[in-house]
Amino acid sequence: MRADAALAKLLGISRAKAARACDDGDVEVDGVAVGKAERLSAGGWIDVVMPAPEEPLVPKEELVEGMDVLHADEDIICVHKPVGVAAHPTLGWEGATVIGGLRAAGYQLADAGPTERKGIVHRLDVGTSGVMVVAASERAYSQLKHAFKERRVSKTYHAVVQGLPDPIVGTIDAPIGRHPSSGWKFAVVDGGKHAVTHYTLLEAFREASLLEVHLETGRTHQIRVHMSATGHPCVGDPMYGCDPKLAKRLGLNRQWLHAVNLGFIHPGTGKPFEITAPYPQDLEHALGVLRG
Repeated sequence: MRADAALAKLLGISRAKAARACDDGDVEVDGVAVGKAERLSAGGWIDVVMPAPEEPLVPKEELVEGMDVLHADEDIICVHKPVGVAAHPTLGWEGATVIGGLRAAGYQLADAGPTERKGIVHRLDVGTSGVMVVAASERAYSQLKHAFKERRVSKTYHAVVQGLPDPIVGTIDAPIGRHPSSGWKFAVVDGGKHAVTHYTLLEAFREASLLEVHLETGRTHQIRVHMSATGHPCVGDPMYGCDPKLAKRLGLNRQWLHAVNLGFIHPGTGKPFEITAPYPQDLEHALGVLRG
């Protein structure tokens, strides 16, 4: 394996942190410094100077404008996450978060998970609105984490994409990985992670189409990448090739993509549970313009 990948697996640290250690000369094999891309061989002795532990990220507790609680009980809290809000704090993100907003509103979250992600069992991109479920109890955290990992959660999205997909009902099965020339975005690439997206046309317009999308897998930017790869990027998504003139005419400052429904077995009752989030105002306005 590459040195950075092997160290990440052996030591339980991020691959980026392992790569930095190699770049800084803090990793030696049999007394010789190795680069992050060098391959390790069986039988070698690895010496690593471990980086100092980072200060834990602490969610900033503040009420989040536009974040509605759709359902709350002793096990789960379902919220309508607005655009521009992250699920939890990350390095470099200083804006509002779901977890911070819930704490500020007085909700108790499950204590499981890292400090900055307690109660978080799945995420939505900052630029995507829609329904999220957060664990309020330990049993809910454990059961929902497994349900998402084992793909036993039904996730339904609505997306407005440019043009008219052909066929109008289809499946995109294409691996997704880091873009070869832009590390901050993703693409369909050989050797990427398995990714499957199912879509159905709901409504067709002159310049765009409203789709219902179901994810079989949950890769980063999956819908945006897959639709862009078919030549039908999400309207309002310049990162993946949308027409900026169309987005401006529709009044969109972000991609038209909304997590409309979640379905899962309720961890407390053991019964099927579904929750739906309505379109926010900016997406409704864009649809109104398209409908003319």
